[in-house]
Amino acid sequence: MGLCCGAAAALLALVCIVIARIFIVLRRSDTPEPRKRGSASVLVVVGSGGHTTEILRLVGSLSASYSPRHYVIADTDRMSEDKVRALEAARTEERSQPQYTIHRIPRSREVLQSWTSSVVSTLYALLYSIPLVFQLKPDMVLCNGPGTCVPLCASALLLGVVGMKKALIIYIESICRVESLSLSGKLLYHLSDYFFVQWPTLQEKYPKAVFLGRLV
Repeated sequence: MGLCCGAAAALLALVCIVIARIFIVLRRSDTPEPRKRGSASVLVVVGSGGHTTEILRLVGSLSASYSPRHYVIADTDRMSEDKVRALEAARTEERSQPQYTIHRIPRSREVLQSWTSSVVSTLYALLYSIPLVFQLKPDMVLCNGPGTCVPLCASALLLGVVGMKKALIIYIESICRVESLSLSGKLLYHLSDYFFVQWPTLQEKYPKAVFLGRLV
């Protein structure tokens, strides 16, 4: 009985420490400053279809200080990699060497996939996301709503929880979302460091959100 109580107390203490650590990481504001540091590495979560178009427009507007750029694509996405390479080929014409990498992880959720199986597939994607994020150690994660961003952002948060590095999570809600957030947006609203929306109606509903007009 005493042994069980001791184990329970130790587990409770561990949970409290982890929760406290997560709270500290979320409250920190160690914003990478490219002008002072020289560069800031970016992990770019590439969705599919409209998500790809929007995120690549954002990446195309970034200065050369945001490099290297690490693109992460779902393994079932057959088109986004070509679009990424086309964008980077245009950028490389202005510079001597490419400053990007492309990686693939399992997709978290397919269109019309059931919620129950989505939990399983997201956990499966998380198993690939954690070692990838820990290997890359990005300064920031840039995403705009595909399901793949959830395990990647969770991995970036874990990177700070274990004390390896604070990675900023920057979420830009898709311009298609006018009245309500996407599922990914709802999950990452409280976990992101910066949360941007592109319609004033969303900012009214979600006070943490930042509205700067249309971004893409």
